[in-house]
Amino acid sequence: MKLKKLSAIILSALLAITSLTACGEKKTSTKPKSGKQVIKIGVTGDDHKLWDNIKTRLAKENIELKIITFSDYIRPNMALSEGELDANAFQTIAYFNKFKEDHKLDLTSLGYTLLAPMGIYSDKLKNIKDLKDNGKVAIPNDPTNGGRALLLLQSAGLIKLKDNPGITPTVKDIVANPKNLKISELVATQIPRSIKDVDIAAINNGVAVDANYSPLKDSIYIEDTKNPDTKNYFNIIAVRTKDKNNPALKKLLEIYQGEETKKLISDIYKDSAIPAF
Repeated sequence: MKLKKLSAIILSALLAITSLTACGEKKTSTKPKSGKQVIKIGVTGDDHKLWDNIKTRLAKENIELKIITFSDYIRPNMALSEGELDANAFQTIAYFNKFKEDHKLDLTSLGYTLLAPMGIYSDKLKNIKDLKDNGKVAIPNDPTNGGRALLLLQSAGLIKLKDNPGITPTVKDIVANPKNLKISELVATQIPRSIKDVDIAAINNGVAVDANYSPLKDSIYIEDTKNPDTKNYFNIIAVRTKDKNNPALKKLLEIYQGEETKKLISDIYKDSAIPAF
């Protein structure tokens, strides 16, 4: 009898310890007393004016946005995949799709942010329609920007590419060139310095801004957000696929894609970017 009583006492003590442990585990997994949620977002560059504004607006929703800056275009996606970030916002759809395919990452686009449009510029013409036969055209010589430039020339009605050329067509994919344009492929950063030697030049956004062009004002033709080919160059907010329905992340997108953000894009980027939503 004494042995049975002793066993019962030991069993009761073990159950009590288990119960206390379970209660302790529940406490550690609950939300902070403040109930505040935290989103860590990765961005590139030093100018965070837009994201600082988004941070302020999210705070009103009891969501803290932590902005983490990267100096390259590789680490933000890897950090997102590895759980160091909850989201990132620095890349186009074209870059994102290629990167996650190459690295086999389970990431997805949460939604569009802005477009940094490629434009056609000229020191000689005020209107793209004034380009004459045998005109000289400069485009970037790298596959990504060169392909984008050719799609832009097609959008302007100057050339025709083969059906379904993808996002990196080459001059070999041109099937119609009614004006017999002479297309030269140059290093992207050299094109602004060579613009006097050609009739028109396709210049990507960053290079144009560095050369003191205002893309929306100074270009004679520019990418249109309504053109299906342009969607590949929309910038996005990326998240892990499993988190795409996370309420806090959806609130982040909702606040970003508001009228206040559209005005901020215009004010901050000074005619060099277009809202893509």
